[in-house]
Amino acid sequence: MAEVRKVLVFPAGTEIAFEIHHALRYSKFVKLYGATSVACHADFVFENCVEGLPYVDEPGLIDRLNQVIDEFAIDYVYPAHDSAVLTLTREQDRLHAKVVTSDLETVEICRSKNLTYDHLRGAEYLPRFYAGAEEIREYPVFIKPSVGQGSVGARRIDDRAALEEALADGVEYAICEYLPGQEFTVDCFTDRHGALRYVGSRSRDRIRSGIAVRSHFLPEDQRINQIAEDLNRRFRFNGAWFFQLKENGQGQFRLMEVAPRIAGTMGATRNRGVNMPLLTLYNMWGYDVDIIDNGSDLLLDRAFISRFKSGLRYENVYVDFDDTMVLRGQVNPELMAFLYQAKNQGKKLFLISKHAGDLDGELQRFCIHPGLFDRIIRLDQGESKLPYIQAGSIFIDDSFAERRRIHEGCGVPVFDLDMIESLIDWRA
Repeated sequence: MAEVRKVLVFPAGTEIAFEIHHALRYSKFVKLYGATSVACHADFVFENCVEGLPYVDEPGLIDRLNQVIDEFAIDYVYPAHDSAVLTLTREQDRLHAKVVTSDLETVEICRSKNLTYDHLRGAEYLPRFYAGAEEIREYPVFIKPSVGQGSVGARRIDDRAALEEALADGVEYAICEYLPGQEFTVDCFTDRHGALRYVGSRSRDRIRSGIAVRSHFLPEDQRINQIAEDLNRRFRFNGAWFFQLKENGQGQFRLMEVAPRIAGTMGATRNRGVNMPLLTLYNMWGYDVDIIDNGSDLLLDRAFISRFKSGLRYENVYVDFDDTMVLRGQVNPELMAFLYQAKNQGKKLFLISKHAGDLDGELQRFCIHPGLFDRIIRLDQGESKLPYIQAGSIFIDDSFAERRRIHEGCGVPVFDLDMIESLIDWRA
């Protein structure tokens, strides 16, 4: 299994794509590429990112994707959006790389909630669903675009007049009973032999744009396991998939939707030890897998994250020790991450300090190897750092007075600790 496969994620700017990236970036068997239709955050995440492709529903997409596939010798295309899963699965024969996907019939049915409900008709875990307003005897009901994602267009409808008004907009909706209870996502993995190998249920405590941004794991529930097993029998999944449940007024689970793809919050499952995107690739490669689930009671919560690009060019990094590299009696982990990144990039590192005690002893005490630095510069308390700073450098120090002296005297960029995040390169 020493061969490295090149994997193109498209579209690379979705939360699904970022989870695929996080899951695969450290695999020694994968080299990642991203492709997007517009300039977006993907360029801050994927080291190799191609922009300007047609949208999923535009003509010319497959031809342009094939150009990218040929240019970079891509082996696999990993779809990262519901519509991309459907389009690329349908166009598999035209693509010059294999699509990481499930059976086409499964993908087509799961893309439409109405088709899903029809396919599963008779299953006791289905909500009551309706073909139109004339069938409904009890309100409220819940409507959601039959083909859609997230919570876009989904809403509660309280009477027939409101339903008829909603249905007049020309969108095909799935109409089902209103489910007032809690909502859950169930992450699943089906191996290459069709066996369901993993079922993990997690809450959807806080939702933004249809994505669970706060989620915790639930104890194993045989009712959920039975639903997962039944879905696995009725569809032909390949690798990762998930379904969403919601409780009705009696606390019974009812199916909201099924999706044969990576979920944006599967990072919670990955951090318990079950790496869905990588396991799915193993399926594609024809490998049998073992799964280790740590079973830890993880709570995932996420918010906006900032990543940065700048035109900053430098060859040397000068960094202070007291209250900079070591802060409040502890090593500064973000700064150390940046220093190792700079080292990997071939920058020269200089520790420049006026530490009054035994600096070598302090480095040893905090397990900071002196070999990390090209030079350790020890100064007396009254000595200036100015003469030691070369052109083409950056300077990191917690002291504003020191930063001002260096900036004015040497003309190099200076950084306080709160600015380190702008130096980190997250691309992989």
